[in-house]
Amino acid sequence: MTSLPAPAPWRATILTLYPEMFPGHLGLSLAGDALARGAWSLEARNIRDHGIGRHRAVDDTPAGGGAGMVLRCDVLAAAIDAASPADDPRPRLLMSPRGRPLTQARVRALAEGPGVIVVCGRFEGVDERVIAGRGLEEVSIGDYVLSGGEPAALVVLDACVRLLPGTMGKHASGVEESFEGGALEYPHYTRPRDWEGHGIPEVLTGGNHAAIARWRAAQSDRITRERRPDLVRPKHERTT
Repeated sequence: MTSLPAPAPWRATILTLYPEMFPGHLGLSLAGDALARGAWSLEARNIRDHGIGRHRAVDDTPAGGGAGMVLRCDVLAAAIDAASPADDPRPRLLMSPRGRPLTQARVRALAEGPGVIVVCGRFEGVDERVIAGRGLEEVSIGDYVLSGGEPAALVVLDACVRLLPGTMGKHASGVEESFEGGALEYPHYTRPRDWEGHGIPEVLTGGNHAAIARWRAAQSDRITRERRPDLVRPKHERTT
């Protein structure tokens, strides 16, 4: 009986001006263990390798004037083409504050695929033509501006890698948490049972698993309504 070939590892390719920023914290803890085992792979490639001229220029002044500099389309396109052949099935992400907000649903879809190619912008942004010309999907991790796309890329990788098979200790760890069910997670407690005059809710210590499940669902609903009412769907849209 022949054994099935091992599944290909989830591959992440990062295009950046600062490859030394990777793997960062992803080289530690569970993600680092999974990286060392070959459960996923990471390649950080320097965009400047495709720069223009003796000084490897990667940017230029914005057309129409204005402050800052813009990543050149020819340089970035060359970097993308060298890292990703035409038949590469991995989605190409561009970390951008104007991108669509990253959601847990999108993270899970990315984690279930073959991997990602992530472009880390710098300066004022990248030439618009390369976004369309190389099919870049703009992704945002929040309504704020960073000095570059590298921290955002690490966030995307962190969110994806923790969902890969074998990375987390228990499958339930990736299911029973904030955003997986469209709501925020319920409160957690552990020992000691009494701490500075505060105890653990009795329902959690009674051993009634049905009651615990109801309590957690109610707490999740309460916290979501209080802190993220934008996540609460109208009753007619909910599934039973």
